[in-house]
Amino acid sequence: MLKLSLFGKIVVYFLLVVYCLIILVPFFIMIMNSLKSMREIYLQPFSFPSKVLFENYSKAWQQAGIGTGYKNSLIVAGVSVIGIVIVSSMFAYAISKYTFKGRRFLFIYSMLGLAFPARLAIIPIFILMRNFDLTNSLLGLIIIYTSINIPFSVFLLKNFIDGVPNELSEAARIDGASPMQIYWRIILPLVKPALSIVSIVSFVNVWNDFFFPLIFITDRSKATITLAVSIFFGEYVNQWHLLFSGLTLAVAPTIILFLLFSRQFITGMTQGAIK
Repeated sequence: MLKLSLFGKIVVYFLLVVYCLIILVPFFIMIMNSLKSMREIYLQPFSFPSKVLFENYSKAWQQAGIGTGYKNSLIVAGVSVIGIVIVSSMFAYAISKYTFKGRRFLFIYSMLGLAFPARLAIIPIFILMRNFDLTNSLLGLIIIYTSINIPFSVFLLKNFIDGVPNELSEAARIDGASPMQIYWRIILPLVKPALSIVSIVSFVNVWNDFFFPLIFITDRSKATITLAVSIFFGEYVNQWHLLFSGLTLAVAPTIILFLLFSRQFITGMTQGAIK
């Protein structure tokens, strides 16, 4: 284990504190300004609100269509995460525990998704979605998000599944368990930390994405939360108190999700590092 000198520890802690401030200060300013009036934002943008205005959130919720954006984002993110977890875990299980022709090629081919961002292929993706009549639909977004998040998920899950002893699967097979029973009752429970990482990372990626909804969604009733906030920004460019309220509402679910599942996330990352 690497041991740091006192000076090294001071430098490390100093850098960590600076990094935390860089991350947290903008959030603090955003939340404080979301509770102020327009006049107070212009006069004292970096201070605590003299009078807390919670009605800014209700106004932003109603005027920006954030409620509809929340519903659409929850549908897209929730279904996408379920699809990502199921497809990635099955694929990683097959690649890790079974030997068949083309196994290595399939794994390498799936990993190409990590090297080439999906945005580079936006034109063929758009043509494909248009041909299948999936533009301006939540189903189209779900298919796209599920596809582009599979490579990272497979890479992570395969490393965890490789660490599951083959003797457990062989013993279950001798007892008459089918491949699906082994996958469901043995593999998945043993890789729960990896599943939590995949779920959290995928949810955050889908929830925060703005690019694909901007390209594929034209109907405001189908806009996700990020697209709804951007539309709101264009319409109410001078109402900064409502803009800050809308932004706070948009990022709140991902922050709450990480706080609730931070222990599982850190546990999974630690086990992955040890492996």
